[in-house]
Amino acid sequence: MTLDDDACYSALASRDCRLDGVFFVGVTTTGVYCRPVCPARTPGRSRCVFFGSAAHAERAGFRACFRCRPELAPGSAPVDAVPQLVRAALRKIDAGALNEQSVEELARSLGVSERHLHRALVDALGLSPVELAQTQRLALAKRLLHDSSLGMTEIALAAGFGSVRRFNSAFRGRFGKPPSALRRGPESSAAGAGSVRLRLDYRPPLAFTSHLGFLAARALPGVEFVEGERYRRVVRIGDRTGWLSVERDPTRPALSAEVSLSLADKLPAVVAGLRRLFDLDAKPEEIDRRLVRDPRLSRYVKRTPGRRVPGAFDGFETAVRAVLGQQVSVKGATTVAGRLVERFGPRVETPFPELRRVFPSSGVLARARVSELAALGMPGARARALMELARAVEAGLELSPGAALEPTLRALGELPGFGDWTTQYVAMRTLSWPDAFPATDLGVQKALGTKSKAAALALAEAWRPWRAYATLHLWAEGASP
Repeated sequence: MTLDDDACYSALASRDCRLDGVFFVGVTTTGVYCRPVCPARTPGRSRCVFFGSAAHAERAGFRACFRCRPELAPGSAPVDAVPQLVRAALRKIDAGALNEQSVEELARSLGVSERHLHRALVDALGLSPVELAQTQRLALAKRLLHDSSLGMTEIALAAGFGSVRRFNSAFRGRFGKPPSALRRGPESSAAGAGSVRLRLDYRPPLAFTSHLGFLAARALPGVEFVEGERYRRVVRIGDRTGWLSVERDPTRPALSAEVSLSLADKLPAVVAGLRRLFDLDAKPEEIDRRLVRDPRLSRYVKRTPGRRVPGAFDGFETAVRAVLGQQVSVKGATTVAGRLVERFGPRVETPFPELRRVFPSSGVLARARVSELAALGMPGARARALMELARAVEAGLELSPGAALEPTLRALGELPGFGDWTTQYVAMRTLSWPDAFPATDLGVQKALGTKSKAAALALAEAWRPWRAYATLHLWAEGASP
């Protein structure tokens, strides 16, 4: 992004949380870089240098502030103007892709050469894939040093360094001190011996209670549940299975997540998944400012500012849930989803009796028979749609924000049973497309007073590029899928 230094300094002086994570400030006299919300005394204007990312500040030789902790700043929203390839690469790197594969393998998974990926990232961001990955590893390690009681070996492996020696060397090189110098004991003692606590900052406001209500109504029995103001679920990442629990942090604009130690070496993917699920990288003031202009939405936005679009921790799981929700009530779809989990989901042990199953993999459902799926209480056509979706995912269909939007929408539209509503719903939640809009949805049309897709699309044109957020407001005011 192009930074206006005077505007950045004004935001720094006022500690404007709306720009948290949008820029960082390096202080030349200390060699430290901070978030605009840093509680330290505001430095003089002549001592400030502004950067569009933490990685750029670190490349310029600045060290992360230990007070405001730049590694916790919210990231960029999916709509931000960077090329699709760059956006996809960033998503994968943030989720720890380069901890488990080479740059060449990452490039191959994105359908380009290693040289092309390197050039695309440098041209767009001025940073190489390795530099981005190293910043991500050090940020996670610093977070765990501050907030957990994990040992140095566990932190080194969780952050993706592979060994304590490499961890110590990289940390000293970046911060000028060994990792042990940051160890002051965990910030919170709430996490048990078998879990680790993570802090997930966001830009306020966040309509957390409403967000939980949406997730609670669609919670997969045995896999996830909402209890009061707390969300819990079982997750599977690669060959690891574990549980997590999320609640609001009452002391700051952040969520607090407790994650089982069985997922310790998958923490980058856990953080990425939770940020998607709760849409924590959104810029709510910008979104609400656009939507509140429309008289049809104004009262809804004012009533519930900071409404987010629920993402997907697991894209395949959410897509299956979307297919099950076709032309049935939320309650009916949840009932059938529970049967699917009990029939095909592996059993798992957790501290919570409500969490007892892992959602079945695409491989398992791809091998199921249509008659087995239909016996759970769905029409044969819907059972075939589920099976074909699973086969497409097994064949390489990617359902994550890193996937190319238009090719993925076309691929979904070619699947049996995937009409406009299902495709747009999946794009909204699994691809994190902020402009997705299910124009054929009956609840949306009722709220808008229209009876056709064309009429709904015409009315929604003013909401671009935030039509998905407008949809959530409309659903909250009436029937939702």
